Amino acid sequence: MRRGLFKGRAPGARQDVPPGRARPDSRRKETGSARSARQAMLLRPLRGWASRALHRIGPGDPGSPASGAGPRGVQQRAWPPDRENEKEKKSVICVEGNIASGKTTCLEFFSSTTDIEVLTEPVPKWRNVRGHNPLGLMYRDACRWGLTLQTYVQLTMLDQHTRPQTAPVRLMERSIHSARYIFVENLYRSGKMPEVDYVVLSEWFDWIVKNIDMSVDLIVYLRTTPETCFQRLKMRCREEEKVIPLEYLDAIHHLYEEWLVKGSLFPVAAPVLVIDADHNMEKVLELFEQNRDRILTPENRKLGL
Repeated sequence: MRRGLFKGRAPGARQDVPPGRARPDSRRKETGSARSARQAMLLRPLRGWASRALHRIGPGDPGSPASGAGPRGVQQRAWPPDRENEKEKKSVICVEGNIASGKTTCLEFFSSTTDIEVLTEPVPKWRNVRGHNPLGLMYRDACRWGLTLQTYVQLTMLDQHTRPQTAPVRLMERSIHSARYIFVENLYRSGKMPEVDYVVLSEWFDWIVKNIDMSVDLIVYLRTTPETCFQRLKMRCREEEKVIPLEYLDAIHHLYEEWLVKGSLFPVAAPVLVIDADHNMEKVLELFEQNRDRILTPENRKLGL
């Protein structure tokens, strides 16, 4: 556990009050405790997952807290030594873009290719967590449910990144990076996520990328205008998306542009291939085929072909 992540006395510990000093206002204390309890409850699954992941790595492995600090400026990744060669032979490509930018179409296009495994965004999990729909709740009241959804998104995307890779090339729909840099960032910038929630999620994200292997070899950015995405949204009629306004798509678009095109928002985890996906289906599929080797062949990416 990173030092400073959890501070103060244990939850529920009694605070002794010196004689003659008034005890703090109980109503204010209960309010703060309620918020802390809610955050702890939401983050408990992620904390448990991280603990189990480090336990599997074992003491002395790279990235394990017990292995000690490495050279200054060198980031140690939690990847077991006996799988280093296996990791070098495989590549991870993340397909990024706005809502309705064509990500699912891209994954379906390459899914029949030999030696490819496709991981779609775990949207069904976000729609049904033991009978609850945090995705739908967030779209209806982002101020109330933003932290709830994004905590679970971060957990499920962590699972996507760390599950055993079964083919030389893994094609992922979005990533844990865009979950933090685009969607959490948008909630905070729009005033729908309190700073304390934003900081807690950011602390978890920072810990994850420093201690667990989240490496990506290529980001394919499907660049579309918000207006095109809005028209596609209305055509596909997904229940949760009926309440999404054009302004939301515009905000997501600008964050993607800042991150992957201008490079001025956050660190970019891998080289970026930008594909203009603002066309009809036939033209978009043609562009996918034209970029097949650049996307799927690591040697061509290294040569800049």
